[in-house]
Amino acid sequence: MLMIRKRGFDTTRYLSAQVKRIMDRVNQFDKLYLEFGGKLRYDHHASRVLPGFAIDTKVQMLKNLGNNIEIIHCISAKDIERRKIRRDFNLTYDDQILRDISDLKQLGLDVSAVVINRYSGEHAADKFRQRLEYRGIRVFTNNEITNYLTDLDKVVSEKGYGKLKHVDTDRKIVIVTAPGPGSGKMSFAMSQIYHDRKEGLMSNFAKFETFPIWNLPLHHPVNIAYEAATADIGDYNCIDPFHKEAYNIEAVNYNRDIENFAIIRKIIEKIAPVGDPLAEIKSPTDVGVNMAKEGIIDDDIIQQASIDEIVRRYYQYQRDFVEGNVTHDTLERMDKIMRLVNAKPEHRVVAIRANEALQESSRKSNIIRNEMLTGAAIEIYSKNETPTILTGKRSKILNSESAALLNAVKHLAGIPDEIDVLSPIIIESIMKLKDQMGVVDVSLDVKEVLDALAVSAVFNPNATECINVLVDLRGCEMHTTHLAERGSEKALIELGLNLTTDAKIPLINSW
Repeated sequence: MLMIRKRGFDTTRYLSAQVKRIMDRVNQFDKLYLEFGGKLRYDHHASRVLPGFAIDTKVQMLKNLGNNIEIIHCISAKDIERRKIRRDFNLTYDDQILRDISDLKQLGLDVSAVVINRYSGEHAADKFRQRLEYRGIRVFTNNEITNYLTDLDKVVSEKGYGKLKHVDTDRKIVIVTAPGPGSGKMSFAMSQIYHDRKEGLMSNFAKFETFPIWNLPLHHPVNIAYEAATADIGDYNCIDPFHKEAYNIEAVNYNRDIENFAIIRKIIEKIAPVGDPLAEIKSPTDVGVNMAKEGIIDDDIIQQASIDEIVRRYYQYQRDFVEGNVTHDTLERMDKIMRLVNAKPEHRVVAIRANEALQESSRKSNIIRNEMLTGAAIEIYSKNETPTILTGKRSKILNSESAALLNAVKHLAGIPDEIDVLSPIIIESIMKLKDQMGVVDVSLDVKEVLDALAVSAVFNPNATECINVLVDLRGCEMHTTHLAERGSEKALIELGLNLTTDAKIPLINSW
């Protein structure tokens, strides 16, 4: 079994401190709306920049909070309409919510309702509402409040929050989550408090976001990695001026929280009398309950992991630009972020090796005319934590990412290169079927290689060994010189590989 790489973060220690902090806040009020930033079910970003952070940490936290919670999902009608994608699972925001509802239900955590914000009659939002109601989920729609950040007197009035739906909730802790930023979590929670307080219910709001980590330095790489993760929407870290003024302590927050605090403070002034714990909130940092720093056990490991993540994000935005999903502004922001931590694209060694595999392919004299030339590489770790990089080149049978994957699992299983693990009969059958279906490229993609491994394992113990080590690829690095085919990319992500790409148009051998 592959050994786990060094940890810089202790999830158990963190969970103990985090649950205590949340319960301390909960016990001050009749009800607490707890906004969950980032990913609820799987937090891959946190697991990458905080090695040792379990990807299901937030679900563990919710279970530790017991029967006191109910979950409400928020989503923007505008994001539904433009089919905004969450890149980690390549799902639209609305499909991601449906998946989260199903996954959470299996874990014994029911979603109480879905709130569609910024709604103005979008047809796609209406269809999503229909899908949810068919599943028995309560759905509420809220129109956008005009001049939300400028006309605060209107916002905190019957013409603002007063017009938004008041969603009935039964539990003391209401988890407010969303598939991505800009979904209206904060406005929903604030409108709920507005309505609750009018009815005499002492409710409050808290914000749980892992990043930025407020009690680490502003330019700590883990905080810079958060800026990299949100470079496409222009978020940036800064010192919380409200916290500095109130306590003369520097705390790190980000621009949208600081901008939105003007609204929170306005609500506090209007509805919280002197002595009310709500009136003690003097800064965006006070709103937060983040205890992530408590889990850090090796800062050097955390810093290096964060720099690695920043370089991954660099490649991700280069790809997004090629696909037309971001503009030059995002690339310029990313260049500045790279300079902040002295990172360069070539620091991603697996990317260099993938391009070497591509160049090696182009030098081969036996390449078929007009064949696409691509390269891929996977970095794995041996038992002494020494990285090994396995590459893959395109052939008539395998595309380059399939070849890299097969080489990696054979290496992990200790199977020599010259031993076949895929049955030639099965390979031939798949390729023949693709040809009959009119598929131009009949070489096997990653999904087809995995299927072939599964069938081959019935009679080939070497294939069984390769399947057994697939779990050891989770968290390993991979790079391709080109945009991977759909069947390959989806399977590689599901295997847990940290995949990046140059997003180049494949070279064509035309000698």
